[in-house]
Amino acid sequence: MRYRVIALGGPRMKSAALRAACDDYLNRIRHYAKIEERESTVARIPEDSRVIALTARGEGWSSVQLAELVGRWEMEGRDVTFVIGDADGLPTELLERAESRWSLGPLTLPHEIARVVLYEQLYRAHTIRRGEKYHRGS
Repeated sequence: MRYRVIALGGPRMKSAALRAACDDYLNRIRHYAKIEERESTVARIPEDSRVIALTARGEGWSSVQLAELVGRWEMEGRDVTFVIGDADGLPTELLERAESRWSLGPLTLPHEIARVVLYEQLYRAHTIRRGEKYHRGS
């Protein structure tokens, strides 16, 4: 199984601090799973990948719920593609294709910050699954 994170049409990350945060979490995640990020278009999403659309109109998942989903996804062995929209959000065809819609909350977030939150939560999910000390939530 591989994670892909696609930021649609977004410019390359301009903030060195946010890029560093992303890289830190990407390196942490790579201890548990394969992951890659792309700044791309909908056409670049592999046909057989499970698509998770990050949208304010999605479901809010707790860190523990995400950890449970990660466990299920690992068991199924199918690649997972997370898609972050541009300033206009996500195209309708992508929202229709998505198996799940995930909301990071009701706030509007720049794609750079959404990526950091996504990576941190994926890392947290893996540490929860393994009973590691990182997660202290209830």
